[in-house]
Formats: sequence, C-alpha cells, structure tokens
Amino acid sequence: MKGPGLFSDIGKKAKDLLNRDYTCDQKLTISTFSGSGLGLTSAAVNKGGHYTFDVSSQYKHKNTLIDVKVDTDSNISTTVTISDVLPYTKAIATFKIPDYHSRKLELQYFHDHASIASVVGLKQSPVVELSATLGTRAAAFGIEAGFDTASGNLAKYTLGAGFTKPEYNASIILEDKLDTLRASYVHHLDAAQKTSVVAEIVRQFSANKNIVTVGGQYSIDPQTSVKARLNNSGKFAALLQHELKPKSVLTLSSDFDAKALEKAPKFGLALALKP
Repeated sequence: MKGPGLFSDIGKKAKDLLNRDYTCDQKLTISTFSGSGLGLTSAAVNKGGHYTFDVSSQYKHKNTLIDVKVDTDSNISTTVTISDVLPYTKAIATFKIPDYHSRKLELQYFHDHASIASVVGLKQSPVVELSATLGTRAAAFGIEAGFDTASGNLAKYTLGAGFTKPEYNASIILEDKLDTLRASYVHHLDAAQKTSVVAEIVRQFSANKNIVTVGGQYSIDPQTSVKARLNNSGKFAALLQHELKPKSVLTLSSDFDAKALEKAPKFGLALALKP
C-alpha cells in the first residue's frame, strides 16, 4: 500500500508502543498452521481467578480469509474478509451468535493518495460510521464520523493528522466530539525500529484534565526486548519479551501505582507457542 492508510492508522505506532503486550493476566496461546491455508488457535486466560477458553480456526483461500472463534460462554464469532472484491477494496463481515445485533459490514477503499472506510451495523436503525484519509505515507490528514440513524444525530466525530518518517512517527487527534486532544510522538533510535521512545499527551477540555505518558522499548538482543511506560498519575508498567524460538514468545509484565505503594504490584504472564 503506497497511500496514507486508514484513519485508524493515525497514532497507531504510539498506541501500540504504550499498550500492546502489557497484561496482568495469565494467558497461554497455541497456534498451528497447515500448508493448505488452515490455522487453529487455542487460548486459555486466567483473569483475576476467572478462567476462559476459546478455540479459533482460520482458513485462507486466494483472496478470502474466514476466521471462526468459539469460547466457553457459547459465543461463536465469525469474520469473513475478502480482498479485491473490486480493485483496491476490502470487505469485512463480522457477526456473533447468539448476539445477532453484533452483525457488521465494513468496506475499505485504498488509493495512492486517499483511503475510505465505512462500517454499518446490520440491524434496524444502526450507527453508520465513515472515515476518510487524504495524503501520503509521509503525511496523512483524516476525519471520522458516526451517524445514529435512530436519533438522526452525529454519534461521534474525530479529526486527525499523522506524520511518518523512517526515524519518527507523530500524530495529533481531536476526538470525543473534539473535546479531547491526543498528541503523540515516537522516535526510533535504530534503523530496524527495535529501540524507540514515545510520549503522549491527552488533554480533556471539558474536565480540564491532562494525562502525560512516556515510555519506550529497548532491544537487548535479537530475541529479547523490554518495554516500560509511566504516566503523570504515577502508574508504572514494564514487560520483558523473549522469543523462545521463531514465532514462540514468552512475555512477563508487571505494573504498580507509585502513589499507592501499599497496594501489591500486579503481574502478568503470556506464552504464545507456534510449533
């Protein structure tokens, strides 16, 4: 893709660096894939003493990907993704049984200087979401809006701009109906982008509230990396991630509140195995 990407890609580098892989749960994931395009993934999670299990199957054939997941709450979630239904397009259909109101259809269109995405719930009086982005991979400007067909009102509207260079990613987003300003900056310290620092400022105008978060990741060796983050409320989190073998990863993480040291730190462990 040569174009600016989707609106959801604006600020994604900072969001992933500050949030992805941090966990206070215990999770085991085992994935297997066959040469025919069929994949199976089993996951078990212990969240505060509550155990959940799910099994998902992925099947890819030409330009179609089908993902079906079944969990211990008897939910069956299905996602069907078809690429290039028309040139430069992607269609994604999702639905969950027994929650029939969760059915959604998303259409995406990509161009060298623009992208458009639309999501509509397949139910009576749905919320229709539409986003558009103009620009290039280096600089993108976009807007996102949601229209509630039941009330006839705008459910949300967001503006954003993102800037990307090999050495940095910067973004500024006005969200929550322009009530919240979110600005982020990621600076990469090596060409492989394995070692980076990040800063994010979130300003909520109506509440006169600011949240400042800084963090980073450091590659110790090709198989091991560490990440950490700290915000102005004193909440600190860190993780260590080690690749046991190709595509099999062990993650150890912890977080604690520096302003409430009487509370015990929380610890998490995640093991993802791909034989």
